[in-house]
Amino acid sequence: MPKFLLTLLLLCTVLGCKHPSPAAPVQGQQMSYTVRGKVISTEPSTGEVTLAHEAIPGFMEAMTMPYKLKDPSTISELHSGDRITARLLVLKDSDGEFHDPRLDQVVVTAQAKPDYKPMSDYHVPQPGDQVPDFKFINQSGRSVHLSQFKNKAVLITFIYTRCPMSDFCPKMSRNFAAIDQQIAQNPTLYKNTHLLSISFDPAYDTPAVLRSYGGAYTGKYTKENFDHWEFVAPAKTDLSAMELFFNVGVTPGESNSFNHSLSTLLIDRQGRIAAWYPGGDWKPSDVLTAMHQAAGIA
Repeated sequence: MPKFLLTLLLLCTVLGCKHPSPAAPVQGQQMSYTVRGKVISTEPSTGEVTLAHEAIPGFMEAMTMPYKLKDPSTISELHSGDRITARLLVLKDSDGEFHDPRLDQVVVTAQAKPDYKPMSDYHVPQPGDQVPDFKFINQSGRSVHLSQFKNKAVLITFIYTRCPMSDFCPKMSRNFAAIDQQIAQNPTLYKNTHLLSISFDPAYDTPAVLRSYGGAYTGKYTKENFDHWEFVAPAKTDLSAMELFFNVGVTPGESNSFNHSLSTLLIDRQGRIAAWYPGGDWKPSDVLTAMHQAAGIA
């Protein structure tokens, strides 16, 4: 059991889980872990969220405890009962003890308050919704329009290449790689489908960056021709409209990072939404089955 957990249990025993007096800032190595759980309560005055979270492998058992938010202003976006995924940041001192736990990159994966209206008017994708003809620049510097893929089933997801969280953009790219490899074994399905990984960081994710990133995930590196799975980014002027329509929540973080949600969509041959997969828990096998149906292939 980590020293952080032992210290926490001792504090709970002595203080009844009340907050200890502020201590001097601790110097140490910053560690990060992915945490998932349910919001029990929020305290806007202190910027704290009480979270009942799952076990964090190799670090902490499942438990309920208060956490400070790295960005306290985001507490208004959270409500009791919401299920979230976040990055837990802790400082590890020279004695191996853990201090100052904070939550960063918080994403609501299931909202307990469906009538809550966020600051931005995000569109909730529904099957049958016609998809606007968004324009992008791909990894080869060429213009790409969604309308050019009519008569194909198109799977899209949203990423940025510098994403540091393995359960976010890298997971989406790994899932797409698995789907692309499976589709390549079926020439008919390959011909009638297309994959797009769309960056919401066009300032950094230039065609050259996308080409390098994409080639690494396909496994063909510089030999990849991107004829089935493309990596694209919109113009900055189109970014907000794209994020709102596809329900991709993005806010700037620190050190060139973004706090963002996950959104994956399947578009049918008529350019309409066939399925929406919010969050990151969807399985490639399930999406592959849906792609067969959307492409009209048994």
